[in-house]
Amino acid sequence: MLKRPFVALLHTALAAVLLSAAPGCGKPPAPAPKPPASPSQPAAEQDAKAAIAAMLDDWHLAASKADEARYFGHFAKGAHFIGTDATERWDVAAFRAYAHPHFSKGKGWTYGASSRFVTIADGAKVAWFHEQLVSAKYGAVRGSGVASQTPNGWKISQYVMSFPIPNAKAKAVLKLVNAGDTGESGSP
Repeated sequence: MLKRPFVALLHTALAAVLLSAAPGCGKPPAPAPKPPASPSQPAAEQDAKAAIAAMLDDWHLAASKADEARYFGHFAKGAHFIGTDATERWDVAAFRAYAHPHFSKGKGWTYGASSRFVTIADGAKVAWFHEQLVSAKYGAVRGSGVASQTPNGWKISQYVMSFPIPNAKAKAVLKLVNAGDTGESGSP
């Protein structure tokens, strides 16, 4: 538990979230811990979950290394990235246009998964996932999304990044967010 007063912590966190436009940097993320295999899951489902986890781990690693081609290669055709700012609903072309100047300078962002849950559906053609992430820049972050099986393997169809706000603190956070300062968008 942090020892700083709540208001100072909240101010610092929201300033970073709302006013920052530069991607976070840091060492490459470690792969997410693998959940124990369930004997009740069919082998194909276990294989699909493992493939999705490996794809997401590689996607995060590519971002941390500013590997633009590899990072964007993990998106499905027609995919969207929904960022933390209310204005951030980017198709892949728009997201790539944002990221390119950063990646071309070798500056990526680092998020490591501390846990991940994957649900397989539609005969192992579609999956949705939820992951708890850790970032040196933001601390606790959440990612969730949809992955689709393609001829080239599993691809991200939609990814949503969010900041987990405890319910007990939501009113204070939303008061700051709704105060009219929308900050600057554009930082994953």
